[in-house]
Amino acid sequence: MKDSLISAPRSCYCGEVTTPRVGRQIVLKGWVHRRRDHGGIIFIDLRDRTGLVQVVFDPEEFSAELFERASHLKYEDVLVVFGRVRPRPEGTVNPNMKTGEVEVLLSGYEILNAAATLPFPLDEHARVSEDLRLKYRYLDLRRPEMQRNIIERARVARIMRRHLDGEGFIEVETPCLTRSTPEGARDFLVPSRLNPGAFYALPQSPQLFKQLLMVSGFDRYYQIVRCFRDEDLRANRQPEFTQLDIEMSFIRPEDLYPVMEGMMAAIFTEMKGLDIATPFDRLSYDDAMARYGSDKPDRRFGLEIRDLTVAIQSGGCNFKVFSEIAEKGGAIRAIRVPGGGDKYSNTQLKPGGELPSHAERHGAKGLAWFRVVEKDGVTSLDSSIAKFFEPPCQAAIIAALEAVAGDLILIVADRPATAAVALGQLRLKLGRDLGLIPEGVYNFCWITDFPLLEWDAAERRWSSMHHPFTMPHPEDWHRLESDPGAVRSLAYDLALNGEEIGGGSIRIHRPDLQQRVFRVLGIGDEEARNKFGFLMDAFQYGAPPHGGIAFGLDRMMMILLGVESIRDVIAFPKTQTGTCLMTSAPAEVDDKQLQELALRSTARKKEA
Repeated sequence: MKDSLISAPRSCYCGEVTTPRVGRQIVLKGWVHRRRDHGGIIFIDLRDRTGLVQVVFDPEEFSAELFERASHLKYEDVLVVFGRVRPRPEGTVNPNMKTGEVEVLLSGYEILNAAATLPFPLDEHARVSEDLRLKYRYLDLRRPEMQRNIIERARVARIMRRHLDGEGFIEVETPCLTRSTPEGARDFLVPSRLNPGAFYALPQSPQLFKQLLMVSGFDRYYQIVRCFRDEDLRANRQPEFTQLDIEMSFIRPEDLYPVMEGMMAAIFTEMKGLDIATPFDRLSYDDAMARYGSDKPDRRFGLEIRDLTVAIQSGGCNFKVFSEIAEKGGAIRAIRVPGGGDKYSNTQLKPGGELPSHAERHGAKGLAWFRVVEKDGVTSLDSSIAKFFEPPCQAAIIAALEAVAGDLILIVADRPATAAVALGQLRLKLGRDLGLIPEGVYNFCWITDFPLLEWDAAERRWSSMHHPFTMPHPEDWHRLESDPGAVRSLAYDLALNGEEIGGGSIRIHRPDLQQRVFRVLGIGDEEARNKFGFLMDAFQYGAPPHGGIAFGLDRMMMILLGVESIRDVIAFPKTQTGTCLMTSAPAEVDDKQLQELALRSTARKKEA
């Protein structure tokens, strides 16, 4: 009996034991989720990845010895059970369980493995530190919430593959051991035993290989791929992460957008039951920064940023701080908070208060504010600095913002980029504080026409905003050497609810143009040949025009599942210090391994 029960195949999963199976004899295998003793009858909730089912131990069905053993079953013991499915008695149906209308009356069972006392209860994760959860991640992953997250992640990957297969894409794997190339973050290096002193790098992305696949004639490629970046970590960043990587030949951005929009619509229709409208809105980078202070704007709510520079200058403003900034080419920008005049106190608004401090943390030198008031039919501004603004200037500000009595106006005057970012972050805080961000709404938007380059003040040179293989906008090629900062790129990001979930570009496919971009970046011909010679060589042999995009699967799942950290959608994540608490990685290796790699540890030498 014991041997035949242990080896018996599972009839179905626990969560599949529903009314249509009533009367059947079944075999189930899973974990003891809960045990209850009621008047001589024992009830067990048996759990597997599909859910729970109630199992009934009736003493009339067992020997006294087997029933006594059942009374000692523990939380998380592993069982195989055999019994008959029957309806639950009247009055005991549990509408909150998928299997709540039935139960399994046992005929036999066996303990496959007894569980030791767990370091934390699996149903009390809210009171368990994340470090403890990560140390015992294999237990944390048993929780229904975590199982759902990982299962739903696999489901999204299937939807992606199905959509791209239907669009004629070919899945191709690319190497994990490659050479180190400058791509924005530090590389993880891997020493080569067979080539002492030489190192592989783990790929930050398959960027170069997917471009080479286009040269090879695979005109539609995709891969769900692991990527590695040695950079500072936060809630939505890990040293190793997963992205959906895509490349296409003979395309313009307008050819890529509908294919990607169709994939997003398929994901959100199947996962959320939502009808996602396409095509998605498109905003230029400059427009997004001007209106939202972000290149990944959250457009689920209003509070758009407005420019007051012209209105204040034309209104004859005598406020020295504003006038001097405007004369130096700065910007005076504002957010109007409808009905916000009584939402924040003077204490929260004065220097050092909650809102000015928030703006200053994001670069602003200060925050000016006004309440819009009405007296005797006249609308005006009220604040400690209102006396510096004559009635015509106040009227110009009110008109430019379409403000009405009861509104709150918040102003930052600074360099255009600083004012945009500070107000953009303040806008997000206001949205959260005032409950303006709706739940269950998903707003997609393409951000286009990014600058090709950005100035690195520390290095005193131009650097790529995306990567050095991004195609400059053809209309701006003539500015590459004379005015690099004004050159736009054929780059695009897909923003969703304030997060960048995907980014890509049309690539440079001409060797002469690629060399020009390298030179602007300060990469000389010799360095370019050393680092990218294989790519430059490939471009000489008929490289087609091509472009692509990559989507962060971890970040997308974080949004889909409504969790706060990508660690909750990755099976075995690292901490914010890049360590694995479960395996204690990274760890020292012995001297013999280092010697085989022609290495020695300077850290170990210092300790000695």
